Amino acid sequence: MSENQSDAEDIRAMLPDEDTLFVLAELFKVFGDPTRAKIMSCLAIRDMYVSELSEVLGMSVSAISHQLRVLRNAKLVKGSKLGKEVKYCLDDNHVMQIMECGLTHINEVR
Repeated sequence: MSENQSDAEDIRAMLPDEDTLFVLAELFKVFGDPTRAKIMSCLAIRDMYVSELSEVLGMSVSAISHQLRVLRNAKLVKGSKLGKEVKYCLDDNHVMQIMECGLTHINEVR
């Protein structure tokens, strides 16, 4: 076996499995929508109700709710019911770290 084949096998053994890479790609697809990025940026500032997000972003409550559903399903945001309304926040610190890393990268390459 050549050295290159051995290196390739070593690298292949270190790669995440196909299922993990698929889930990772799906996660980044969720981040790939500008409206969802705006919602997460708002929630990085403070927890907000759907109506507040709607007002800040100039979008309908229905459109915001749809995007929040996608973000909830991806475990990027979570909501807590307070009376009749739901207040949303980023799910955990990892979401903020992903956003910060992305913004740092964007600002470096500009």
